Amino acid sequence: MAERTGPQRQAEPGSALRRLTARWGRPVAADLTAGVVTGLFSIPEGMAYASIAGFNPVAGLYAGVAPPILGSLAAPTVLMVTTLTSAIALTGQSVVTNAGLDPHAPGTVAALTLLVGAVMLAMGALRLGVVLSFVSNAVMTGFSTGIALQIVTGVLKDATGYQPAGHNKLLQLWNWLIHLDHWQLAPTLVALATIAVWALAHAVRRLAAVALLIAMVLVSVAVGVLGTDVELVRGIARIPAALPGFSAPDWGAMPHLVGGAVSVALVALAQAAGVAPSMPNPDGSRSSVNGDFAAQGLANLGGGLFSALPSGGSLSRTGVATSAGARTRWAGVISGVFLALAVLLCGKLAERIPMPVIGGLILVIGGELIWGKRGDIVLVCRTSPLSAVAMLVTFGATTQLPLQQAIVIGAVLSLLLYCVQAARQSRLVELERDAEGAWSSTSVPVPTVLAPGRVTVLSYEGTSLFAELPRLETRLPRVDGARDAVLVLVMRTAPDVPSSAILKLIGRYAARLDAAGGRLLLAGVHPQLAEILRRTGITARLGADAVIPAVPALLEPLDQAEARGRAWITARRERRAREQA
Repeated sequence: MAERTGPQRQAEPGSALRRLTARWGRPVAADLTAGVVTGLFSIPEGMAYASIAGFNPVAGLYAGVAPPILGSLAAPTVLMVTTLTSAIALTGQSVVTNAGLDPHAPGTVAALTLLVGAVMLAMGALRLGVVLSFVSNAVMTGFSTGIALQIVTGVLKDATGYQPAGHNKLLQLWNWLIHLDHWQLAPTLVALATIAVWALAHAVRRLAAVALLIAMVLVSVAVGVLGTDVELVRGIARIPAALPGFSAPDWGAMPHLVGGAVSVALVALAQAAGVAPSMPNPDGSRSSVNGDFAAQGLANLGGGLFSALPSGGSLSRTGVATSAGARTRWAGVISGVFLALAVLLCGKLAERIPMPVIGGLILVIGGELIWGKRGDIVLVCRTSPLSAVAMLVTFGATTQLPLQQAIVIGAVLSLLLYCVQAARQSRLVELERDAEGAWSSTSVPVPTVLAPGRVTVLSYEGTSLFAELPRLETRLPRVDGARDAVLVLVMRTAPDVPSSAILKLIGRYAARLDAAGGRLLLAGVHPQLAEILRRTGITARLGADAVIPAVPALLEPLDQAEARGRAWITARRERRAREQA
């Protein structure tokens, strides 16, 4: 036995490595290139996003180190890069500001990031990924466009040296445009040069993925060589030539940040939910929204302890990685490792980046985001007036109110849109037998009055949501003079757990029909719905034989219901004949 123990123990590391390889895959050469490009891209973008939100740019830089490493290793969506985004930065700024805390305090940043990670992990564990499906495209379009406008207005001072006044972002943008005489020459020329270099590099297909980096490096070098007098990054933050250090959270700040952390987490998760459909796994494996939730939570727990701002799945950074050739999750891991080495070896050089350069880059990023939303905006406007109103209200809230309040407004609007659309989709369709005896829907409207002495069959199609109640109640046939009438209501498409309001409607209609001398039958009832009908007393009110369960043969319950209805009508007539005799 002793001779076998040694080899068994030696085999364990190899077995563990094989299991990890099976889960994580093996990196390919293209992942190295993609990781380096993504890591370099994280330098200007991470610093810029943190800067426009009023955080220390270093915290934005560090959001590209630990979070993408941990998130890429854990996420079921293998190409997703987890890092700081503009929406997360601005939402975080709104949360910290409303709590009366200092956004530059490392303990505050650590506390917020850890809370965001905890919320994400909890949502993943509770499998709440389905919640995001209730946020409508109209609301997300309005929110994303408002965020993009905030990005632009947040760097107007850095880009031109003029901070416009105004109580909302639209007014600030307008004041900035009409006060060109307040723009300072040096920062404006530097920002324009940055945009021009970016445009030239972006026009070259091979350089498009790193156009932002090229613009940042070339214009920064030119400013240093020419000695142009503009504000530099070191004027607002020092970048240590060191790896991210441990950052202890401010425990006293956490009670003030809990509610806001939920808002930040929801924004991050809503953005990340768009990554998996846009970037499917190259190996054909399936993604998991709940698994991605948990992975982003882990990334934030790790990042929060190492000086990073809150992070989430970034569609833009994932796009950079895939455009550069990423094939496995190792591209995200390599991007974080490379950025850590770049900060360690060249951190002091990043302090010499001019702020107008970052301002110009952010104007480009914000402009691209707004331009990229034009298709969604047109689509929403053409879909329905209600969707367009929801989009405009969310956009207005995002530019006028703190972002956590805008998120709540957007969520309420999404719920209202869902209720309205669900109510509009509900309908009743009359079914009749054709010449060959097969069931088919009729082209005529549902009868307004239930015909006496015959079986009428109506198919219910809807979600059983309470918002459907007024629409359904007006479409059910009246029971005036419905003697010996039977209404068969086909419930096969009804959900297993309907609204209690719909159950009350069924009970109320059955009582009226019974008082008029008719009867209601429910056909194609699923087991869970049948149990609810029994538990609520509706089955007892209708009669045990009035609820016909669903079976694999779709039309069999309908045949049974029709036969029972005809038999009931015949029995009623025979009973009255005997009584008269």
